[in-house]
Amino acid sequence: MSVTTESLTQLFPPDEAAIPEAWRRPTPLHQRQYLLDGELREWNGPTQEVLSPIQLRQPDGTLQPVVIGSYPLLDEAESLKALDAAVRAYDHGRGEWPTMSVAARIAAVEKFTRLIVAQKKEIVQLLLWEIGKSAADSEKEFDRTVDYIRNTIDALKDLDRDSSRFTIEEGIIGQIRRSPLGVVLCMGPFNYPLNETFCMLIPALIMGNTVLFKPPKHGALLHFPLLQAFTEAFPKGVVNTVYGRGNTIVPALMSSGKIDVLGLIGSSRVADSLKKLHPKSNRLRAILGLDAKNVAIVMPDADLDVAVKESVLGALSFNGQRCTALKLFFVHETIAEEFVQRLGDEINKLKPGMPWDEKVNITPLPEPQKPGYLAECLADAQAKGARIMNEGGGTAAGPLVYPALVYPVQEGMKMWREEQFGPIVPVASFSHVDEAIQYIIDSDHGQQVSIFGSKSQEVAHLVDQLVNQVSRVNINAQCQRGPDTFPFTGRKDSAEGTLSVNDALRSFSIRTVVATKQTEANKQILNEIVDGQESSFLSTRFIL
Repeated sequence: MSVTTESLTQLFPPDEAAIPEAWRRPTPLHQRQYLLDGELREWNGPTQEVLSPIQLRQPDGTLQPVVIGSYPLLDEAESLKALDAAVRAYDHGRGEWPTMSVAARIAAVEKFTRLIVAQKKEIVQLLLWEIGKSAADSEKEFDRTVDYIRNTIDALKDLDRDSSRFTIEEGIIGQIRRSPLGVVLCMGPFNYPLNETFCMLIPALIMGNTVLFKPPKHGALLHFPLLQAFTEAFPKGVVNTVYGRGNTIVPALMSSGKIDVLGLIGSSRVADSLKKLHPKSNRLRAILGLDAKNVAIVMPDADLDVAVKESVLGALSFNGQRCTALKLFFVHETIAEEFVQRLGDEINKLKPGMPWDEKVNITPLPEPQKPGYLAECLADAQAKGARIMNEGGGTAAGPLVYPALVYPVQEGMKMWREEQFGPIVPVASFSHVDEAIQYIIDSDHGQQVSIFGSKSQEVAHLVDQLVNQVSRVNINAQCQRGPDTFPFTGRKDSAEGTLSVNDALRSFSIRTVVATKQTEANKQILNEIVDGQESSFLSTRFIL
């Protein structure tokens, strides 16, 4: 089809009857409850209205925003009450949850998993309506989250089995296990509000920490069905939720000095400002997933069929709203024109539409200000000599923006360094690969890179230079997070700490040793403790 504002507008439903019954707007969820100290409390203060990126087309061709609910805007005082509840539940490591056996904490997380699986339909529907994620991807995010929880449980069992023995070295008997860090402030992102949040939240919980959980601005309502499950599965005060504007409530939480771990997936600017607020910086551990400007390097000998296919997926999956998205392409000048032509052809095969449309690729953006920002980036690039290379690229109808392939991009343009986090695909050409390498060296970001090439010697040369610049080098493949057993981190301003099934358990805990001299009296004490199961920490019990 010819892409125009009018044609994109026609993709929005004229009324709710035009929406497939299975995906019709749920009854507006005007949430007034939040979880504090083991109970769901009512909020009578100000609230935030939630507008869906899915809008209704009016007879005059305008788009009408749809209200899907609202959630509490807690104030500073109420947020500090939630923090104090988490502090009491941890009780300097003496609380019920941090002193509970690993097996008992696993049982609690298993119960929580069973409870949320029963809420799948409602959560998936809210994912679709709140952030415009396709039906298929919304279901995939839920299923992947459940898989992640189960894999985390299995990983902790392995870790605990490895720790369920005593070590004897130089006349010292010791048992080395992992113990919790304290109170965790967990703040997830809007683009994967369930999966990436739980990739921090579950490891933090299962290792014995207590949690203060702030849902993202876009993607807050979908967590409401989980509140009852948190209440039923975990002891009082172990999980507490704070809803509200981050700049209103989070500074007070951090400046209190009572937060032991900051778990944040968001921007480096926000992370830097929050860390500086903590009065005891040496006591604060940060597990951060931050900005990224991932580069693809396309060598002259690259298999263009593979490169183009992976580039489309890498740049535009979920509208390019992924930290792992490919956000700038360096293509050798001898193949740049052909690459751009072929990439443009493939981009124009992508299907824009509503999240419930079958095989839809491009859906409405949840951030109201994003279409305007993308238009600024495109105007800036065009004013400085770049062109939009695909038909209809950059055309918008309200929150629905058709992908734009931009070439040639060069230094001085906004999209040269800024992370667009949306459906813009910038392409630059190079005559020598050192130009691309120098860009990565100079970048503030260091998450991933993709190399497309077929000569092993040249690929190896690039690998050896780039593994010390980024945390993952992908060969003839897009950048991505999975599989979840692989470490997920970054260098420079892209991350702090490591997230994966195994690494996250270590990130949210610390190795702790109980040791004694190897005397008969001490051995008797240890044997009595272990045989009588008198300690949750000192134990040789084997979790199957």
